[in-house]
Amino acid sequence: MVGQDWRPFIYGGVASVTAEFGTFAIDTTKTRLQIQGQKMDRRHSEVKYRGMVHALLRISKEEGIKALYSGIGPAVLRQATYGTIKIGVYHTAKKHLVRNPQEENLLTNVCCGMLAGVVSSSIANPTDVLKIRMQARNENFSKKNMLQCFLEMYKHEGVCGLWRGVGPTAQRAAVIVGVELPVYDVAKKHFINSELLPDGIANHITSSFIAGLAGAVASNPIDVVRTRLMNQRSLKSTLIGGVKVEAIYTSSLDCLLQTVRSEGVFALYKGFIPTWVRLGPWNIIFFVTFEQLKKFY
Repeated sequence: MVGQDWRPFIYGGVASVTAEFGTFAIDTTKTRLQIQGQKMDRRHSEVKYRGMVHALLRISKEEGIKALYSGIGPAVLRQATYGTIKIGVYHTAKKHLVRNPQEENLLTNVCCGMLAGVVSSSIANPTDVLKIRMQARNENFSKKNMLQCFLEMYKHEGVCGLWRGVGPTAQRAAVIVGVELPVYDVAKKHFINSELLPDGIANHITSSFIAGLAGAVASNPIDVVRTRLMNQRSLKSTLIGGVKVEAIYTSSLDCLLQTVRSEGVFALYKGFIPTWVRLGPWNIIFFVTFEQLKKFY
């Protein structure tokens, strides 16, 4: 094909949206687990959930099944942009750096993955902020549609509010994409070259599960910081109800230090089980869908 190959972008977006639909309820439990128990934030100081399964059951019982999918709109919009750009940039960058796929190495793949993660997550950040606030059942967003929520954020927090937490989001994406995509490629090639598994669905499922575990271990601390930063509001001079809500965390580093100081180091791995449980199936659905779409190349 002459010129820019658009297929990795389109296939990446379709596969990402498919995977998001399949695992969103687990992602909601992860968000709830990560924001609870904050001694610095009275709204979320209570520890309501003992784990992923308990969160699923309690949210379903108290708020209804629909609450598990609160924020699905911006989540799908996010994957339609983030997933499309991420996979497209990753494969395009690799093609520019390495003409022969057999000459790819781990360092090249990691660098391409980190670049793809930073670019895609930075662009899609507003949808991520809204998704997290809707999942957390923020009183200002839970009863409004997606467009109203975006306008509410822009009105009271400005452009900066839409890109709240973009630093840790980009860092997390760089880590996840810089780990998951190269680990998947390396694992897949290892299974093929060692003749353990052919280039088929069994290989794709096994490699994607390994990639999901690696991504969860590497990214969870950054994800906790990102979630807490995005869930807090940073209002402009305009007051809401005559009350100004002060920011609890002033930066990613401040959030990290306050979390460790008040809750301990293991607080950085809050929500790890649902993170892993979600990333495992998410990656399986994503990579299997992507590999099947590649057959149309």
